[in-house]
Amino acid sequence: MISNFKDNFSKTFSLAFPVMLSQLGQVLVGVADSMMVGRLGAEPLAAASLANSIFFVVLMFGIGVSMAITPLVAMADGKNNPKRISRLFNHGFIINMASGTMLFLLIVLSSPLLHHLNQPEQVVVLSIPYLAIITFSLLPFMLFQTFKQFAEGLSQTKQAMYITLICNAINVFLNWVMIYGNLGFPALGLNGAGWATLISRVLMGVFMLYYIIKSKRYIPYNISFRVGSLSFPMLTKMLKIGVPTGFQFIFEVGAFSAAAIMMGWIGVTALAAHQIAINLASISYMMASGLSTAAMIRVGNQLGRNDIRTLREAGFTTFIMVAIFMSATALIFILFREFLPSLYIDDLDVIKMSATLLVIAGLFQLSDGIQVVGLGALRGMADVRVPTIVTLVAYWIIGLPLGYVFGFILGMNEVGIWYGLLIGLTVTGVLLLFRFHTLSAKLLKQKNSTISAV
Repeated sequence: MISNFKDNFSKTFSLAFPVMLSQLGQVLVGVADSMMVGRLGAEPLAAASLANSIFFVVLMFGIGVSMAITPLVAMADGKNNPKRISRLFNHGFIINMASGTMLFLLIVLSSPLLHHLNQPEQVVVLSIPYLAIITFSLLPFMLFQTFKQFAEGLSQTKQAMYITLICNAINVFLNWVMIYGNLGFPALGLNGAGWATLISRVLMGVFMLYYIIKSKRYIPYNISFRVGSLSFPMLTKMLKIGVPTGFQFIFEVGAFSAAAIMMGWIGVTALAAHQIAINLASISYMMASGLSTAAMIRVGNQLGRNDIRTLREAGFTTFIMVAIFMSATALIFILFREFLPSLYIDDLDVIKMSATLLVIAGLFQLSDGIQVVGLGALRGMADVRVPTIVTLVAYWIIGLPLGYVFGFILGMNEVGIWYGLLIGLTVTGVLLLFRFHTLSAKLLKQKNSTISAV
């Protein structure tokens, strides 16, 4: 058992580490924006929180749709079927570009509704142009995701990491230039952060496209963009994985966005504190999602090989890894709860409130890590319907209503809202871990029965 654990740990880590850095690079775009915008004051930071709470719900749905490529490519790779891999890429590209366009139009047409969410008016005025700018980054980001998920399905995870980190550095530099008006540029404030994000995501898409098209590694897969060769059954199969996955992200990220709106009912300080705390929590979450991707790749690959015992070992190894990692981040959040918010803003009231929320964030780290790896492992088995129902119930029927009751009926305010989120995450983590155990055990039993019959 120890030997198997070490082998699975090594393989999973080699896949996960580049993805973790890539995901960290993506979330650091938001972290850098928040830190640099926070120097402008509480209102611009609250505006960034409001706009991002809307944008990231839509963005995460797009990411979820794009993730259908990875487990199916991993299964086809396990079966050594390059022709099918080529067709999966072609269909994934069409799906992602179409969904990116629809999501773009959704935000553009719905952004005026921000005026009707009972938010501070000045915050809304600042957030709408910023939201419009970052919305244009959806299509280049979906292009990047198409190539990233394709490469990760083939267990090639380092290239997206390098591109993401480079473009993140570019984003930070452009923030410095455009937010504050350095190097002769006009000081654009919050909108400058939006333009920096847009430019960096355009470069991410261009760089990833260039690498995949030019690399000899992908020649056997005959990468193309043929619309006429589309297969309705394959489109349907990918959408049956991608759309529920997108809703899984919507139910989770949307819960935190709904929490941000409730924070706005309390006031600017609560909304700014929520932005800081959720921004920091998103760092650990996105890195844990790197382990989730590794679980999805390894489980999908072993399923393609019909090696169910290794599938279970790989899955449970990843659960152990994420538990260790998230326990460490929990300690960091709790021990440095007052220092970390000071990196964002000088407002003492915001810092104090953020520190309180970071304690709760520390408490839900383990649950957050378990649930995200559970979703990835089950996605590798093409099991998305039940996990989608679990996330809907846990966040929207249990977590958010409890947050409202704690926050406004029992008078716990911002702390009560986050306790509701803590309960929702815990329920999700427990149920998804149990789901992976029962489903993989059932597959193992079926395989053993088949072998015995032979």
